[in-house]
Amino acid sequence: MIKKFLTIVAIAGLFASCGGEQQTEENQTETTVETEKTTTEIALGEFDTKAGEFVDQEILVTGIVDHVCKHGGKKILLVNDDGDVHVESETRFNDSIAGSEIIVTGIVREERIDESYLLQMEEDNIKSHSEGETNDDLFNRKKEHIATYRDSMKTTGVDHFSNYSLEYVSHKETDTKPEN
Repeated sequence: MIKKFLTIVAIAGLFASCGGEQQTEENQTETTVETEKTTTEIALGEFDTKAGEFVDQEILVTGIVDHVCKHGGKKILLVNDDGDVHVESETRFNDSIAGSEIIVTGIVREERIDESYLLQMEEDNIKSHSEGETNDDLFNRKKEHIATYRDSMKTTGVDHFSNYSLEYVSHKETDTKPEN
């Protein structure tokens, strides 16, 4: 009698543990699905027009690494026939990726050129010139550059221009090699 009771309890325990395990797996699957995020992919040719919608958000872009910056190796220029984007990293890129087609995951960053930015540029230009760090030619070219920005903003009726770039998160090479 006791053996039958223990056998029944053991079998019930076995079923209970299997059923509990199945429930746990289902919950884990549901949790994984809920926490899985999707990253928007933007065509490189549309980056400049769509980047403003994704400032401070993670996106994907695909292109060919035109070059790895020789001054520190922390920037790459990603290109295709339709557009380009600068990708900046905290760490050095491996020079071997130059010429490779890659998919970059990055966070869209905006550099906003507005009147306060131009005033700071002007101040820096005057300071560097007065301290002898720049010659008259460079000083005047920077002044003209600042004036061009102001004229362009006035002509187009905007209060700023935006330059967009990507802050590097990760990349992977595509399976296809670009034609040389």
